[in-house]
Amino acid sequence: MNVRMHVLRGATLLALSAVLPPAQATNGYFPHGFGLKAKGMGGTAVAQSHDAFGGVNNPASVSYAGNRWDLGAEVFMPKRSATVSTPMGAMEVKSGKDSFLIPELGFTTRLSGPLSAGLTVYGNGGMNTEYPAVFPGNSNFMCSSPTTCGTGKLGVDLMQLIVAPTVSYEVAPGHALGVSPLLVYQRFKAQGLQAFGINNPGTDDSTGIGLRLGYMGKFGDAVTIGASYSPKIAMGRFKKYERLFAERGDFDIPENYALGVAFQVSPAVQVALDYSRINYSGVKAIGNASLANFGNGFGASNGPGFGWRDVEVVKLGVQWQLNPQWTLRAGYNQGTNPVTSPDVFLNTLAPGVIKSHLTLGATYSLSAKDELTFAAWHGRKNTVSGSAPAPTTIGMSQNGFGLQYSRRY
Repeated sequence: MNVRMHVLRGATLLALSAVLPPAQATNGYFPHGFGLKAKGMGGTAVAQSHDAFGGVNNPASVSYAGNRWDLGAEVFMPKRSATVSTPMGAMEVKSGKDSFLIPELGFTTRLSGPLSAGLTVYGNGGMNTEYPAVFPGNSNFMCSSPTTCGTGKLGVDLMQLIVAPTVSYEVAPGHALGVSPLLVYQRFKAQGLQAFGINNPGTDDSTGIGLRLGYMGKFGDAVTIGASYSPKIAMGRFKKYERLFAERGDFDIPENYALGVAFQVSPAVQVALDYSRINYSGVKAIGNASLANFGNGFGASNGPGFGWRDVEVVKLGVQWQLNPQWTLRAGYNQGTNPVTSPDVFLNTLAPGVIKSHLTLGATYSLSAKDELTFAAWHGRKNTVSGSAPAPTTIGMSQNGFGLQYSRRY
């Protein structure tokens, strides 16, 4: 186990030196899509093979992506807020750090015959909040008095990086199976939680190894279907936060799967539809109820979590080949909200409540081998309110845009 941990840390930290994904939150805490082409089409990608991000979207798509590499970066701009009713009246506070740079990269190559391979490096998601230490009247915004909470700034910072080498095999013409081992590194920091026995211990990290499986099948020239599945990834514990997260600091990555279909409705127009599900409730640190389990104590197996429900997402995207140089994209992403009223108060730290996204994108061909892709999106503001232990409303909205350079060889 120690050998595995050291090897994995070395590999992921090498990638981390070039790609460290800042925290984000869209479909829960997962991004609404991976790769700038997918982000411009509402996040649809399970039945498409137009870039090298198969390690996260669908490993089987590597069989049809060709020889290429893609390098992109996005600017992610979330807005998080909380309004808490106190004896002094209702007070609203907004989280700082509202702009993040998130890189990602992918590579695919045809090896021989039906065998293809690739590599994807991406940020799986995360969460960041940083609220001011005090509010007007010298009162911590989450508390009726400063003595019931911590001191200093309040917030969390979770980041997850995944390196996904991929192998795909075309088992029959137009039908492929793929597999991606997932090498995972995650980092966490919390501050301002002294009342819960967490006295700003600083940054902690953990590693784990997971798996993603995929299938892609082409039925004639007009229809492609795809499916991908990743079981829950068992991560090492955050030892510095064993008195915060359920199961003594255990923070696993939830099971998730997706199904997709793409229709080539004309030589120039493609429509894609994806369904995905993220089973947050299967990770106790995320899924355990907060107030209902409060008496069991933080860090216990049945201790408080964030109370997140499983999230279901429907993604719709359209792509139009306007001319040989320009390809235009648009999409819509609709998901369920993981946070319910009984758990609002603790989710001030992690207000991942956005349900819908509107997206646009385009690709410009610089040459027969080179292209630039642009995407922009807006996560519409959503709020959730709860009444205990204090009347609280949390909200989040976001904007983002990114640029990707791709080269075929």
